[in-house]
Amino acid sequence: MFDEPMVDLKRELAEYASFVEHMIEKSIQGLLRNNRQMLLEVVEKDEPKANACENMLDELCLNMIAKYQPRARDLRTILMALGMNKDLERMADHAVNLAEDALYLIERPQVKPLIDIPRMAEEATGMVRDSISSFLTEDAKLAKAVCERDSIVDGLNDQVVRELITFMSSDSTTIERSIHLLNIARNLERIADLSTNVGEDVIFMVEGRVIKHHKGEGGPDCEGGKADRTA
Repeated sequence: MFDEPMVDLKRELAEYASFVEHMIEKSIQGLLRNNRQMLLEVVEKDEPKANACENMLDELCLNMIAKYQPRARDLRTILMALGMNKDLERMADHAVNLAEDALYLIERPQVKPLIDIPRMAEEATGMVRDSISSFLTEDAKLAKAVCERDSIVDGLNDQVVRELITFMSSDSTTIERSIHLLNIARNLERIADLSTNVGEDVIFMVEGRVIKHHKGEGGPDCEGGKADRTA
């Protein structure tokens, strides 16, 4: 009796994740193509839909708990889905932030050719996709790989920061545009962090191992991310 609602929950979560991933991609493509319409769609149409999806999933999870009173693994899975739902909602917020900064940038000359930011976006969206897939398939190995990839995004973010600081130092007219590019890089880095949160939770769900808080401590698994879900 409980299997069918759980399948429905996972399907809805997967669809929400796919939608959020598309929002991120649309924001970056709007920037790269100077496409104002794509960016406005993210802000004006996609954000309300993402919020509605979050509310629907919250209600679905709470109704499942109230109706079936699940225990042990089933309860942990639903609670994890609630946490992932919140992470996805925050990713959607970051996608909107990306679009808003891009709307400013496409109206002005480029500070520099965009190389590292598209790479960050590709890696971050892949992490979103794989983190959700690891939950749906209960694949701890894939979840660990998501965690490890966070360091790639961090490295690219550091490179963007170094380059833009150089531009701002040598030409004050680039400061405002550079700040918007820094915002884009920071939002992509936060999306990767949130994907890492999901990967860590999957490892706990499957293996019972807590691997959070390893950053800076030489931890063998996840060394990045750790986005605060309460922020």
